[in-house]
Amino acid sequence: MLTIRREEPDDADAVARVHVHGWQAGYAGFMPDEVLRRLNVAAWAQRRRDVGTADPEHPFTTLLGEVDGLVVGFTTFGPYRRNQDRDDLDPTVGEVVAIYVEPACWGDGTAAALLAAARAGLSEQGWSGYRAWVLADNRRARRFCERAGLSPDGERSTYQVPLAGGVPPVGLVELRYAGRLDS
Repeated sequence: MLTIRREEPDDADAVARVHVHGWQAGYAGFMPDEVLRRLNVAAWAQRRRDVGTADPEHPFTTLLGEVDGLVVGFTTFGPYRRNQDRDDLDPTVGEVVAIYVEPACWGDGTAAALLAAARAGLSEQGWSGYRAWVLADNRRARRFCERAGLSPDGERSTYQVPLAGGVPPVGLVELRYAGRLDS
């Protein structure tokens, strides 16, 4: 049975594991293989600790999905990041910054439960609308968003993926999805 709870500081390793596995499986085929191969759970866990989303005073909230005490997914949400900048927040609209689920749990309702919890958290903050950025080539995530009532609003961005050895980054197109929380 899936339980959802707020992230705590000791969860950084488990969240990073889900995040890395989600990238490696979900972005295979359009994210450069070298990037997916070099993902490092320990480094991502340290980055989570440094960003501090487990801190109750942080403007973003991360909720975890657990099954039998094992973290199988997470979502992070909060105020909309203008230009995807965590230091330039728009207090008038919410954003689901991330939803990642262990690939073994894809299609079992974990992601939908996490999105429902994120939507409830955004509603509690008083927002009536929210946004999410999705890689254009991530057809699975785009279908998920559309089934959840989100739709592309015409905004696009390019996510720059750094490569090793001084090779210029690869730009991946992102689409912004928008939805209502009061519907």
